[in-house]
Amino acid sequence: MTTSASSRTALSVNVNKVALVRNTRHLGIPSVTRAAQLCLEAGAQGITVHPRPDERHIRASDVRELHDLLRLWPQAEYNIEGNPFHNLMDFVRECRPHQATFVPDSETQSTSDHGWTFPDDAERLRPLIAEAKKLGVRVSLFMDPAPEMMAAAKAVGADRVELYTEGYAASRGTSRADAVLALYAEAARAAQAAGLEVNAGHDLSRDNLTEFLRAVPGVKEVSIGHAFVSDALELGYAAATRDYLRCIDEAQRAD
Repeated sequence: MTTSASSRTALSVNVNKVALVRNTRHLGIPSVTRAAQLCLEAGAQGITVHPRPDERHIRASDVRELHDLLRLWPQAEYNIEGNPFHNLMDFVRECRPHQATFVPDSETQSTSDHGWTFPDDAERLRPLIAEAKKLGVRVSLFMDPAPEMMAAAKAVGADRVELYTEGYAASRGTSRADAVLALYAEAARAAQAAGLEVNAGHDLSRDNLTEFLRAVPGVKEVSIGHAFVSDALELGYAAATRDYLRCIDEAQRAD
């Protein structure tokens, strides 16, 4: 028996890597919006983008075009990630996505590699979180699996945390795997106890997603990009979407 639709972990497809391939030529292919549409048609519950200031992959025009596309999919979520001290807030103010995920990456990082820390980041985050929420945008903070940080994330006004899952993915097959996965579960429980909802993302894949969701309670949403697009190159967008949804359903199927 599967869990109810309302408690099912949502799949948000990150289309950054589609844009990265497109940007190597000037032909406009592959299309970011077409990729998003195919994933939504196959059952994905949301689309994620992480526009960086140098537009190395997602461009400002993509953010706007996806905003227009998501208007045709009222049941789906638009999640814009980024550093609120760089360019993220401009998109939040203009597009008012369903969710803004605040990520503390530098402009030169190739990918996100750590979460916010408290109390260090609290005072500068607080007014931007408040501004986003006033615009009707849910705020998720990108966080390491640090249970002791979760109450502080709630205290600055966040609605959710996104657990940074590279550590989990890297630990699989090692002697640390069980302990690392237990830490993620503890962090999720601490977040929920503080009144936060929990998302997860980074290096999740068809190989590890089911295990993660079985162990970590109450994950509302996973954002998956690199592995998803890699799989889509072989399977196609629709088949890749369906297989990630299968992984989610397997995790949430009662024994």
